[in-house]
Amino acid sequence: MIQRYGVLGSGPVGQTLAKGLKKHGYQVMIGSRTPAKLAEFGKASGIATGSFTEVAKWAEGVVLAVAGTAAQQALEEAGTANLKGKLVIDATNPIAKEPPDDGVIRFFTGPNDSLMERLQKAFPDARFVKAFSCVGNAYMVNPSFPGGKPTMFYCGNDAEAKKEVAHLLEQFGHDLADMGRAAGARAIEPLCQLWCIPGMLEGKWNHAFRLLRK
Repeated sequence: MIQRYGVLGSGPVGQTLAKGLKKHGYQVMIGSRTPAKLAEFGKASGIATGSFTEVAKWAEGVVLAVAGTAAQQALEEAGTANLKGKLVIDATNPIAKEPPDDGVIRFFTGPNDSLMERLQKAFPDARFVKAFSCVGNAYMVNPSFPGGKPTMFYCGNDAEAKKEVAHLLEQFGHDLADMGRAAGARAIEPLCQLWCIPGMLEGKWNHAFRLLRK
């Protein structure tokens, strides 16, 4: 099992997942294009910080937690050689820069495409698994809801990488729903659009999805 996780991204998602990983006993390092931005977080959390390249080189598994528009560039800065053979947990969404339409955020991908598929194609030697993209950062680590554990949808081409992610998601307190290979991201990523509508229209962000089974 992976013990050293590197997080690429200094924003709320990256910081939340880095703290969650540390909470559950993993060695963690978090990176930014400008590592100085993480000085305060590193001091407060006790989590090591560095550049994208340093983090990817050190880590056994990587969490990609940057804006979707910056995802490929972040991985390029991390270094193709540093990602070879490694699990990359893709927490990104293809959110476009244009404003929402009636509360529906815009994507720069289409219905028969996904950001994770694009990233997998650009970095074929990395093992991508989509996860953490269908809920806000407040509910990514051990969320508590009256209706029980929320469902985390995940997918990817590599079976062993998915097993690693499933173990992590169970530790983080989620119900699991395996949506198959990388093409499943075409359905998972738009859940971000659905999740954001109550927030955009009503200012309500305190919800998550749950898959009911019979």
